[in-house]
Amino acid sequence: MLTIKKHISLLLCTLCAHLSLAQNLIKNPSFEEFVNCPEQLGNFDEDVKNWSTPTIGSTDYFNGCSTEMGTPNNFSGTQPADFGEGYAGLYLYAPGDYREYLQAELIHPLEKGKKYQVSFYVSLAERSDFAIKEFGVLFSSNKLQIPIRKELSKMHLYKEKQNQYNSLEIGYSNFYSDTQDWILVHTQFRAKGTERFMTIGNFKNNSRTRLFKTKRKAKQGAYYYLDMVVLESAEPLDFVEKPLTLSLSSSGNPIELDKSYVFEKVFFKFDKYELQESSKKELQRIYKLLKGDKSLKISISGHTDSIGSEVYNMQLSKNRAKTVADYLVELGLLVDQIAWQGHGGLKPIASNASEDGRKQNRRVEFRIAKHY
Repeated sequence: MLTIKKHISLLLCTLCAHLSLAQNLIKNPSFEEFVNCPEQLGNFDEDVKNWSTPTIGSTDYFNGCSTEMGTPNNFSGTQPADFGEGYAGLYLYAPGDYREYLQAELIHPLEKGKKYQVSFYVSLAERSDFAIKEFGVLFSSNKLQIPIRKELSKMHLYKEKQNQYNSLEIGYSNFYSDTQDWILVHTQFRAKGTERFMTIGNFKNNSRTRLFKTKRKAKQGAYYYLDMVVLESAEPLDFVEKPLTLSLSSSGNPIELDKSYVFEKVFFKFDKYELQESSKKELQRIYKLLKGDKSLKISISGHTDSIGSEVYNMQLSKNRAKTVADYLVELGLLVDQIAWQGHGGLKPIASNASEDGRKQNRRVEFRIAKHY
């Protein structure tokens, strides 16, 4: 996570009329759009728009709208959502080779020979006994609907004679032990031209799965939260850049899309969530920046220091984030361009042992991204 301490400015690109930016080929990439607010386990297939499950494994859906399947607290631990209010949850390893997956239809098929990048964020659930060391991504020409609860092995896949596949495996050393932060998983590949659907999960049985044991007497599974799935071209874009900068101070450091920053002057007094005039000036600059491009979306995260109970601080941080969001709406920003959430005191950026450190922790962060 990046922090702005002194300077921020934004670099945006305008393109020639006949050219376009790389497009995310995944609909509803962060699981914000739903048919039903989740009320029970295993209802991902029915609750989430533009997604499905390729087997009868019971993938889960979590959203802040729910009390039963909410965020940040749920049956597998605590995990704040960093990309709105929703995310998926699934077992990548469990006794008896039990597996869960999620599947998306692409906006359009991939082009043969073209280079693409697939990425998503994961976080290991706190109550997991194991973690896996590779994630699998499978592309298929036809939608998968296989009535099994175990791993999607080659034996099952190749029974479907008309289906064509392109499989990837992503191995890392850092995503299998973190139970708090979201970790980016990504890779690049060349398309065969047959890819119309994408499935994410673990395609190996238990004996072939590389594991990391998280608990001494581990007997259960590896459960992961998953969010913000992106599939886009990795080819260089042929466009003319015309940088537009908005300087919030005297420097020219750019804001990168899809990365988190701390508002330079949006801080709060102890136990308060009212905006100060200096905060409003910075938010007015951000508003001017966003209002000209409806494809830009801002996600706002509120934070507190460590003084007070966890429940109280969580509510206070939500109030701080909502205050910022409400002010941007008051200025004229569209409601669907804004998402907000609170993290309480779970993510400090400075020591809470001093007043200066606590002041820094009483902050609001933002992330600007394209949404389609």
